[in-house]
Amino acid sequence: MSEPNEIAATPRPPAIYWVLALTLAAVLLYFSLRGIAWLRVWTILRGARLPIVALVIAIISFNLLMRSLRWRVILAADRRVPVSQAFWATAAGYLGNNVLPARAGELVRTLMICARTGMSKVFVLTTVFSERVVDALFLLAISGTILLTLPITPGWLARAARPVGAIGLAGVAAIVLIPFFETFWHRLLARLPVPHRWRERAEHALRQVILGIRSFHDRGRLARFLLFTALLWGLEGVTTVLGARAIGVSFSFPVAYLLIAGLGLGSALPATPGYVGIYQFAAVSVLTPFGFSQADAIAYILLFQAMNYVVLLVWGLLGLAQQRRASSSRLNDGT
Repeated sequence: MSEPNEIAATPRPPAIYWVLALTLAAVLLYFSLRGIAWLRVWTILRGARLPIVALVIAIISFNLLMRSLRWRVILAADRRVPVSQAFWATAAGYLGNNVLPARAGELVRTLMICARTGMSKVFVLTTVFSERVVDALFLLAISGTILLTLPITPGWLARAARPVGAIGLAGVAAIVLIPFFETFWHRLLARLPVPHRWRERAEHALRQVILGIRSFHDRGRLARFLLFTALLWGLEGVTTVLGARAIGVSFSFPVAYLLIAGLGLGSALPATPGYVGIYQFAAVSVLTPFGFSQADAIAYILLFQAMNYVVLLVWGLLGLAQQRRASSSRLNDGT
């Protein structure tokens, strides 16, 4: 069973990851911030409407709850998870994604939910991966439709969407097809010239992967998952538009979803904690073709990151504290 020290000890990215992430962040920051009027950025941020900011923070918090409820839908293929456990793990995981490199927060939330429920790590990681695949395709479908209707589009966004879309479609194909060939995979493993104990572990992992994928093969479960997904991305658009209005900038929903898509695609790159550089470049390159100034774009993305950090720091740290208390309670009960 995972303990807090196991959760904290997520695998460290290799040195090459840091070299790529830091180099990319430096290059993107240079192109995003050169020639910017920082006094104008500060003036925009200082004039932010606090009631709207507070409303956006509340919606982001609600969206975090919706994400945990959606995750429960597919986790239920193994067993029912209490809402509180799913929420705290989700909050801590998303905090981890914003302060740790290489999306290590996905491992944090996996270990947390496994520690509380006894689920297989392979099964839970499979649900996390499947969740991400569906999110990517849902967002690409929205942004692709918008790109076809707008006269002005950021060229890099359309180009980047193609390989990501291909990967997403491959993921969907895996979700659909892998369970139908379960017997074949087991026969293949049985023929591998490996020690018996390794084969047993591989077969156990395969069963857990297929169990996680089959979460989507139940029509009722899939319908609930897709309903939550539509609600989540609808709220993402609302928070993007409201966040812009907080600093006196007006986004249309199509532009808002292009920005969301740009941020989502950028987050797949090797990144420093907080996606520094990547988010700034995405905001400037997506928004300036639509008439927004560089200062407007940077002011917005700084406010966006600040609001998300407030939400994730509050709920994520509470989630980690909750995990620590639960682990201490189990240790005391054991003694």
